[in-house]
Amino acid sequence: MAGNQASAGHLLRLIRSGAATTRGELQEATGLSRSTVGHRLDQLFHAGWLRGATGTSTGGRPSARLEFDPDHAAVLVADLETRHGRAAVVDLAGRVLAEHTGDLVITDGPDAVLDRVARWFGPLLSRAGIGAERVCGVGLSVPGPVDWDRAELVQPPIMPGWDGYPLRERFRAAYAEHVGGPPEAGPLPVLVENDANAMALGEQRTHHPDCRAFVFIKASTGIGAGVVIGGEVYRGIDGGAGDIGHIRLHDRPDVVCMCGSHGCLAAVASGRAIAGQLTEAGVRTASGSDVRAHLAAGQPDAVGFTRDAGRRVGEVLVTVVTLLNPGVLVLGGDLASTPFLTGVRELLYQRAMPRSTAHLQVLTSELGDRAGLIGAAHMVVDHLYAPDRADARLAALARTGHPAHVDR
Repeated sequence: MAGNQASAGHLLRLIRSGAATTRGELQEATGLSRSTVGHRLDQLFHAGWLRGATGTSTGGRPSARLEFDPDHAAVLVADLETRHGRAAVVDLAGRVLAEHTGDLVITDGPDAVLDRVARWFGPLLSRAGIGAERVCGVGLSVPGPVDWDRAELVQPPIMPGWDGYPLRERFRAAYAEHVGGPPEAGPLPVLVENDANAMALGEQRTHHPDCRAFVFIKASTGIGAGVVIGGEVYRGIDGGAGDIGHIRLHDRPDVVCMCGSHGCLAAVASGRAIAGQLTEAGVRTASGSDVRAHLAAGQPDAVGFTRDAGRRVGEVLVTVVTLLNPGVLVLGGDLASTPFLTGVRELLYQRAMPRSTAHLQVLTSELGDRAGLIGAAHMVVDHLYAPDRADARLAALARTGHPAHVDR
């Protein structure tokens, strides 16, 4: 490693990943001199990003182990659903410090929804004992396809009025109105991610960090997949990767999807679809969250329809598993239940080649409703502390004396 590959930001990456956690290991990994490593580390300690810990002794004096300090700043995150939302203050290790769940209607449009979410953050910061000056970024998880670089939704089927809307700028304005923040820090970084991607990242980082190929299926009002390869979310060219809810089933051309197409998986096997089936069967059900309540109560029709939905999703997942060969497939969302899991496994193991499933675990989410929040927090931290961006933030701190935000 040479040149800018051994900057302070790159040393931080080695420490955060666990690849090198002592001064000696950093010297060996980078080829830098002891004094240069010391200078780089001084920058990181001055910013408050590192803390020391005693390492394991091998017979002599214990080495001083270096750790990323998750308490020096905090992240604000929100996970938007169709009829409610969650918001939280999260530390840089993904630990939730304060959390709120409230009603919102995604079809009310971005102005109303973003203003409501921004109002939640002031009280949450107070409950967490975190000042606004310690907020380093915001992550928003939304139920639609996202162009990640532009932080904009792209033709979201269940979010009228959100297509191409400037989420980053509008949320900053709402946040400044309701929470404020030090003007010298500059524009607050705001990142936007598809909900299935955020949930995938949260689940993978928390419970399956060693899984090199990981797939998360969110089955709620709609159906989507998040894919994490080598620890990074795979988004495709413009954020469309994983939109399996709009794969068409050949035998259901009679069903019209909200996107306008016929036979989409989401129109047949989502929480919205099951709610319609239950209502037709005389069990009044308005949404995927109502289906979830019926499942918790053991309602027989809900159990049967959900298992059937799992089979239909399993049909599509045969192709997904064959293409990606993941080690872990996690099911989350309102439908993530024993009947749904059973249906998915039934079709998947029946139709996929044994080679594709020999080392595959099919599980339900352990993080549950927090998966999107925690994933959004990891997304923000990964972005802000990536080597080049970390170096830019350190340079701004050296120039101004303020931990300035570095805009996207």
